Amino acid sequence: MATGKLVCVVGPSGAGKDSVMAAAKDLLGGDHRVVFPRRVITRAADAGGEDHLSVTPDHFVKLRDSGALALWWEAHGIAYGIPAGISDDLATGAVVVANISRTAIPAARAAYDSVVVEITADPNVLARRLAGRGRETAEDIANRLARAAAVPTDCDETIVNDGELAEAAQAFAGILKRACR
Repeated sequence: MATGKLVCVVGPSGAGKDSVMAAAKDLLGGDHRVVFPRRVITRAADAGGEDHLSVTPDHFVKLRDSGALALWWEAHGIAYGIPAGISDDLATGAVVVANISRTAIPAARAAYDSVVVEITADPNVLARRLAGRGRETAEDIANRLARAAAVPTDCDETIVNDGELAEAAQAFAGILKRACR
């Protein structure tokens, strides 16, 4: 039976994880060997950022408890999950790409053949990007950056997304192509 690889994307808020993933997806030109599942999140569908399946906290708990989520975690008062359907994709030999929390790395590594890719940026760049979102106060941003710096990361690859998005996307697409082998 073929087995694929789970590529876990981690990094601090403001690093551009979703942007790098989307740009790499475009570079891959619809390669059917690479799957980008939609996350299940307890925030409004129109909250901006990634395309996700918005659910209520109660519905999230039902999904989690019924086995409908392969991985799940909470961060900053929001619950996140990766649909259990990734197991079917992995069974076909696909590479599944998922933006997860660093706290979910142990569960991902225990359950799947995984590669962890950290996408990061200089703290000043992160602060500027977070401020540009307009969702948090300066104090909230400072606290978020301090927490991010304090969390150790068990990564296999690191991409610094301080420059042109195209450079980071090329690097990430290269990692995905290698994972397809």
